[in-house]
This record gives sequence, structure tokens and C-alpha cells, in this order.
Amino acid sequence: MSTISIPSDVPSPEEDCNKLWKAFKGWGTDEKAVIDVLAHRNARQRRAISEAYRRLHRESLLDRLRSELSGDFGKAVVLWAQDPPERDAKLANKAMKKKDERHVLMLIEIACASSPDHLMAVRKAYCFLFNSSLEEDVEDHFAKQESLRRLLMGLVTSYRYNGELVDEELARSEAATLHDAISMKQPDNEEVVRILGTRSKSQLKSTFNCYKEKYGTSIDEDLESSSSGDNKFIPVLKVAVRCIESPEKHFAEVVRSSIVGLGTDEDALTRAIVTRAEVDMKSIKEEYKRYKTSLNTDVIGDTSGYYQEFLLALVGWAIP
Repeated sequence: MSTISIPSDVPSPEEDCNKLWKAFKGWGTDEKAVIDVLAHRNARQRRAISEAYRRLHRESLLDRLRSELSGDFGKAVVLWAQDPPERDAKLANKAMKKKDERHVLMLIEIACASSPDHLMAVRKAYCFLFNSSLEEDVEDHFAKQESLRRLLMGLVTSYRYNGELVDEELARSEAATLHDAISMKQPDNEEVVRILGTRSKSQLKSTFNCYKEKYGTSIDEDLESSSSGDNKFIPVLKVAVRCIESPEKHFAEVVRSSIVGLGTDEDALTRAIVTRAEVDMKSIKEEYKRYKTSLNTDVIGDTSGYYQEFLLALVGWAIP
């Protein structure tokens, strides 16, 4: 599922550190050397490099990257170089400092498109980094948005069963519960939050399938025509359903939306590629073909320079 290419003979963390150290020396940074090392190492290897760099050079690799690199390229490399749970904890914290409701979607992505163990690691990292829990901050930040608060709390505190076992009778029953809530224009009721926040992804996918088979439309389609007292709730609920049912579709849409129109939303593009390169980028690239183009082609068309080269390395395509 990962699209990053790792050499068959991986240098030691100390060798990689020396290559990076040399890249930072002189009159300018050797950006290609930075890409050659960091874009071709997995999370475990990048963590070992960061630890070795601090031990050998008495400074933080992240701090050095921030001082050496700039622009969208610098942001992308720094995001990639971080340990994934710490990176996502910082993204969650950043999301709650923004007033733009689009940033709430970052919380949904972390809560619903992550494995149970990764979400737990994010929550642990959040406590360490910010001296408060993710749950506390969600509770405080969304205190005046009751429906949204209940949904987000249910999702970020969830620890789902991660197996494939499914109860078909339960799926049919909860599909009916979801349909009743949506048809009665009450998608923000407690039963919806309970179902989405407690069931395994396999169970929920079965429930969503039962929903479509019985009622002729998908839950996503019915949510589109529904309404709620909190007009911010429906878009968030839709993204939660999409991230649980088909994260590759969600992130393909994030990439596409960041590229089409006037200008490029580099932050969204970077986040989607960096956070999914080691998770399901192969599936995202396959899903992207429904736009009658390729993800690689769109990245090439809307980015340039080292930023382009770095993103292409993460999605598995190198500039000749």
C-alpha cells in the first residue's frame, strides 16, 4: 500500500546523518541529498536517523531542516521527517486553533482513517506534547457546538476492534437506525454517534452496504439531502463516513480539490500525500483515475522545483 521506494541496501542511520550533515554545509543546502535520504526511508528508519542526528551533532534534525529549507518544500519535508503519531498530534492541535471549519476535517481524518493503534499513539503523543489530552481539548474547543462536540468526542476516544468479524444481523439493525435518523432529519442524534464511534470499520462497512441494499441509496447520498440544526455537522459526518468506508476516496478527493480551480492548496496537498504515503497511497492513486487523469500528472502540473520532486518521490514516481 505504501508508495515510497526504499533501497535494497539501506545505509546505517549514522551514514544517513553524515549525508544530511554534508547537505547542510557550505554556501547552500543540497536539497537533492535531503530528498535522496528522507524520501526513501520509512517511519522507523526516519526515527532512527533523527535519534542518531541528535546524538552525533547535538541538535534536532527537525530544527535543522526548518532552518535550512523553506517554502512548501520545507513544510513537506519537516512534516514527513516527524514520527507519525507526533505529526498527527500536532496536526490535530493545529486544527483546533483554526477558525476555518475545513480544519475540523483533519481531526476526522486522524480519528477515522487511522488504525486503532495509531489513534491511540496519537492520543499518547498529544498528552506528551501539549500537557493536556486530545479529548480535553476537543471538549473545550467545541463546547458551544453540541452536536459536533459529541461526534468528535465519540470518534477521537474510540478504540475499535480491528478484525474482519462482522455481525450481519446487527448491520441490518443499525442500518435501519441510521436511516431513521437521517430520514427524520436528525443525523446528529446519539444513536448515530454511538454507532459511528464504537463499531469496527468492517462492521460499519457491512452496515453501510446493508443501508444501500435496503433503501436504494447510500448513506452518503442521503446525508447530502439531509439537514441538521448545526449546519457544520453534516459535512463533518459525511467525511467521517467516507474515511471509515473508503479512505482512499476521501484522500483522492482531497488531492483533487487542492489542485483544481484557481491556485493550489499546498497545505492540503502536502498533508494528504505525506500522511498517506506509507498507508494507502497505492489505493489512492488507483481511485484518482476516476478523474480521468493520474495523481502523478496532476502533481507535476501544479507543483514545481524541489517541492514537486519530493512529493513525486513519496508517491513513487521519480523525475528522470
